[in-house]
Formats: sequence, C-alpha cells, structure tokens
Amino acid sequence: MAIWVDADACPVPIKDIIFRAADRAKEETTLVANHAMRIPPSQHIKFVRVESGFDVADNLIVVRANKGDLVITSDIPLASEVIDKGCLALNPRGELYTKENIKQRLNMRDFFDTLRSSGIETKGAAPLNQQDKQRFANELDKWLARR
Repeated sequence: MAIWVDADACPVPIKDIIFRAADRAKEETTLVANHAMRIPPSQHIKFVRVESGFDVADNLIVVRANKGDLVITSDIPLASEVIDKGCLALNPRGELYTKENIKQRLNMRDFFDTLRSSGIETKGAAPLNQQDKQRFANELDKWLARR
C-alpha cells in the first residue's frame, strides 16, 4: 500500500504531517504536482513532476494508485475516480471520502460550479485551522494503523 498526494493544492502544514508520518511508518509516499517543490530527504518520500495541464497530475495518480492505497486530495472528481479503484481518499481537512458520500460531494461541487458560472459569488473554503490539521493527522494515523 502507498500514499499518493495531489500536491499542487495541498497546504504546507498538511505536507509536513504527511512527511513525518511517511518516515515514521516507513510508508511509500509520492507527491504529484505540475510545479517544483521541496521534499525532505527520505527513502520513503518521492516527488513526480508532471507537465502543466488540466488534470495531468490527477490522471497520473488514477493510473498509478492501487486498491488499498490512500490518496490525499481536495479534488472531488479525483477522489471519486480513486474510490472506484478501491483506494481511500482523504482531504487535507481530514474528511474521508467514501462510496457513501462521494456522489453527494460531486453533486454539491457541480451545483456550486453552476452558480459561479452564472455569476453568483460563492464563498471559498475557510482557511485551514488547527482542528482541520488535527483531524487530518488523526485520519492518517488511523489508515496507517489499519494497514
């Protein structure tokens, strides 16, 4: 099993939690992004840089992730695709996406996209807070303990 990180939009504090957990658990962890980023020296953490373009990083994760892997992403369509492959998907705020809740999340995402495209302003996500970071760390620890 492995951890895949949709790293383009992953907040730095969440990456730091992932780095520490990957080394502690000796878990293969791969960050995927279309821009360069620093990762700590570790035999368990890898970085894959992809070309810029719509869903290029997401597509690589979908192709390479295997059943039982954990995918960390705030991208709901990506989460849906990897759940269909038998992966688990966790967002940076600690919410676990499941077969039971992903369709509702996709519908809400599409609804808000429709509102924005018709000119209605919607609020963005609230800033990441300490509770979010703790919830994320707890869910990551649960996954690591189960494997």
